[in-house]
Amino acid sequence: MRNVTDRTSNPFGMRPSCDRFVPGYGDANADFHVIGDHPGIHGGIDTGVPFTNDPGAKLQAALADAGLLTTTGEEPEVNTTFFSYLHMCVADGTPTPAEYTDMERFFDAELRAIAAHVLMPVGDVATKHVLENYSSIAWKTDIDMESLHGTELRGSGFLILPIKDPLEWDDDDHDELVAGIMELRSTDFRRETDLGRFIPGDDPYYVR
Repeated sequence: MRNVTDRTSNPFGMRPSCDRFVPGYGDANADFHVIGDHPGIHGGIDTGVPFTNDPGAKLQAALADAGLLTTTGEEPEVNTTFFSYLHMCVADGTPTPAEYTDMERFFDAELRAIAAHVLMPVGDVATKHVLENYSSIAWKTDIDMESLHGTELRGSGFLILPIKDPLEWDDDDHDELVAGIMELRSTDFRRETDLGRFIPGDDPYYVR
């Protein structure tokens, strides 16, 4: 099933109870869902688009080299990719645990509406959240972003490819991420099976 909306910014009309927020942005039918922490770290306070500060520009450049963006900038042109934050509200400093919890319902609703095949959490906070809530491997995975960066993890339904926070990148991290994404894209990462042969009609019915 494909989503019917073609809106790029906030395609599902999320309206959290805060004065300022940075909504999800990208392809509502995305295969790749890039998940950041909050606007104070990964940008968007001025542009309204995630990952548009200086560290976000570094991430955008790597995603473009890997084929997930067609153009970069304040309104990047995405290629089957979606950006969002765990905590979309503009907080005064670091959000509290209670504030993260309050925003979780918006993030979860958007993640399930997008239903991307690959989750790409950025930084240790997003990676820990994704592993604990959308995989079965959190118990055996250390949140060591140096070793997890650009590495495919299989975790019960979603593929997960963690990304080291661009604030902490060294000279090799750009190329390592590009190589990890390119290798993943060269595989059958969708892992879909057509069950249409078991139901009436000629239409395919793909499931993971």
